[in-house]
Amino acid sequence: MISPIIGWYFKQRVNELRANIERSIENQNNLFVELMEKLSLTEYGRKFGIEKTTTYAEFAAKVPVVTFEDFLPYIERNQKGEQSLLWPGDIRWFAKSSGTTSNVSKFIPMSYEIMEHNHFEGSKEAVTQFFGFYPEGKIFDGKGLLIGGTTKQSGDDQSYYFGDLSGILMVHLPAWANWKSTPDVSVAMLESWEDKLEKMVQIIKDEDVTSVSGVPTWTAVVMQRVLEVTGKKHILEVWPNFELFIHGGVNFEPYREQFRTLLPSDNVKYLETYNASEGFFGIQYQADRNELVLLTHLGIFFEFYPANETPSTENLIPLLAVKTGVNYAVVISSVGGLWRYVIGDTIQFHSLNPFTFKITGRTKLFINAFGEELVIENAETAIAIACKEMDAIVTDYTAAPIYLYQSDEAGHEWLIEFSKPPSDLNAFIHLLDKELQNTNDDYKSKRKADILMKLPKVTSVPTHTFHDWLKSKGKLGGQNKVPRLCNDRKIIEEIRSMMGL
Repeated sequence: MISPIIGWYFKQRVNELRANIERSIENQNNLFVELMEKLSLTEYGRKFGIEKTTTYAEFAAKVPVVTFEDFLPYIERNQKGEQSLLWPGDIRWFAKSSGTTSNVSKFIPMSYEIMEHNHFEGSKEAVTQFFGFYPEGKIFDGKGLLIGGTTKQSGDDQSYYFGDLSGILMVHLPAWANWKSTPDVSVAMLESWEDKLEKMVQIIKDEDVTSVSGVPTWTAVVMQRVLEVTGKKHILEVWPNFELFIHGGVNFEPYREQFRTLLPSDNVKYLETYNASEGFFGIQYQADRNELVLLTHLGIFFEFYPANETPSTENLIPLLAVKTGVNYAVVISSVGGLWRYVIGDTIQFHSLNPFTFKITGRTKLFINAFGEELVIENAETAIAIACKEMDAIVTDYTAAPIYLYQSDEAGHEWLIEFSKPPSDLNAFIHLLDKELQNTNDDYKSKRKADILMKLPKVTSVPTHTFHDWLKSKGKLGGQNKVPRLCNDRKIIEEIRSMMGL
């Protein structure tokens, strides 16, 4: 009797969600006033002379644009017990990021407000959007699969907790969400990924799983293991009522064919989200298109600057001033105590009413060794097309430059792990190169006549290669991702060395 009530609750939220999407500027203006009141009560706010009545122009002139390293001294003091530094009130939880663009893990402060009014509300909005698209959905007739991380207590006096965002949110899940989820939180949060995977599979193979939310890479690993244990051909033979995959974290296009094999039915729906340890930012806007819409009512105040420029107090603009077709880097101020914080993502708006966009890459996740300015969007598009043309499926990959001083043939090197390799790897390489040129004029000009950059060097690596590398870095688990593009060779050399290449 309770499941239909939960479904009704989300269905009746649809109109409110759509109204919030339509009043994005009003939401941002109201939020800014609330944030200034909070910031004025913190040491960080007092440092820059912020008062409750501070205007946006004053805020923009006084408060600097920062990265995690700038906040680190405050976070370290916070972890030692000092409070009201970045956010008024106690902060005892910290989300440890996967460090995709940095060798140093980041500990993001997790206030009550960022958990309750952003991450949980964002997840609710994703489910609300699903019911807006598909009112007859029955995902609450079964259970949602939890593929989460872990949490730990730390500090000399065990004074604070840290862990993966998913693990922290699981600790704070409402009772109804726990009741409708599988496996039990105690299993979902086991520290060892290998132990968790095996125990998880033994439980979930016998459950009526109707939905899953997670990063495609790790979700595919779990599903493949379920098939190995059960001997079934595809997941719908194990979970016949499976209906929804909510995904985020990486571009889904290179994995779409793999999931069509795992879930071979048009009745299975896919919903993309845009979230990170720093916040929940957006959800898919339309059922049949992969554009996202910015969520402006969840405690995140957005600013932007052209991705090809260095951020400063002079070139940041609020949401009201953005234009379509410009590649912007995203800056946030949040109810989590992050102020004018560069999150490292780049996006491009496709419409301004509502504010729909696509993620174009990372401010640090790119290759620009020869002026080719290859961003992750170019790579993901080219990989997806090459796989489709060659009937191949990519599990994971990474790419890095080969410099002239390292080889007579400068260009890019790719390590690709296939779950279904192409019949002709050489043909795949030429097709990949062709599509990279089609999606990036700078890359095309640098590849012209093989003068500056040669044909990409591609190595098909064995199964579990990237799994083993992540394990060696202590980064196994649902939120950790392999950096796809690197402008140096550190990661690719680590993997090559591990393989004995």
